[in-house]
Amino acid sequence: MDQSTISSKRLNGKVALITGAASGFGKSTARLFVQHGARVVLADVQDNLAQPLCKELGSEETVSYIHCDVTRDSDVKEAVDFAVERYGKLDIMYNNAGITGQMDPTILGTNGENFKKVFEVNVYGGFLGAKHAARVMIPNRSGVILFTSSVASVNSGESPHAYAMSKHAVVGLMRNLCVELGEFGIRVNSVSPGAIATPLLRNALGFTEKELEEVVRSSAILKGVVATAEDVAEAALYLCSDESRVISGHNLVVDGGYSTANRSFSAAVITKLSSDFQG
Repeated sequence: MDQSTISSKRLNGKVALITGAASGFGKSTARLFVQHGARVVLADVQDNLAQPLCKELGSEETVSYIHCDVTRDSDVKEAVDFAVERYGKLDIMYNNAGITGQMDPTILGTNGENFKKVFEVNVYGGFLGAKHAARVMIPNRSGVILFTSSVASVNSGESPHAYAMSKHAVVGLMRNLCVELGEFGIRVNSVSPGAIATPLLRNALGFTEKELEEVVRSSAILKGVVATAEDVAEAALYLCSDESRVISGHNLVVDGGYSTANRSFSAAVITKLSSDFQG
């Protein structure tokens, strides 16, 4: 693509709906989308966070908020209809809302109700978002549907079973939709962040932002940078802009290469050598 044709505001004229928009990846993405010329509808259940953010980002001509529980079909339908009624169309549906659930990594310790809740929010919520977005995008034969998955969709053994399974399911849904909706010119992708010190992960682990960033820094493959929610927002911006007009069915992993390596063997060797030396 001729660089001269790329607007400095990469989403000029676009209308986007973002679920889970009040904090973390959703908040950073909403801010970036507005900066790049999009009109954005924030959807969340955290009214106390989303309403001030909405006012901060701009006037109702640019950004609006609607209370939306993504596990309720009627809420998601209303959010999509609200975006279309207020701004005339829907170009981008970013299914970002998600929860970690309880952090017990064992199958015997996994609570059944917690398991169902994680799937209800992470998978069924994303399904509803895609369903209602497709309802208004198919007649226009264009649009972008994006999901937030996780590095847990490509890297095993470090997340609770319910969370890991839900994020694999999100990628499976994304790929199936890519095939179905491509017929109508609709692109479908997902972004899979690694460990980032968002409020969601900090609360789940009981760490401060500084403590979690230090853990991420020490375990990183790519040294010298610590990933932030803004980095995920930049990935979302690319996948939702016309610059990625032929990218569909892709799970973009944003983890600085973490998921490419398994260092448990080398770590065990170092531990063994250190033990032998000390002995």
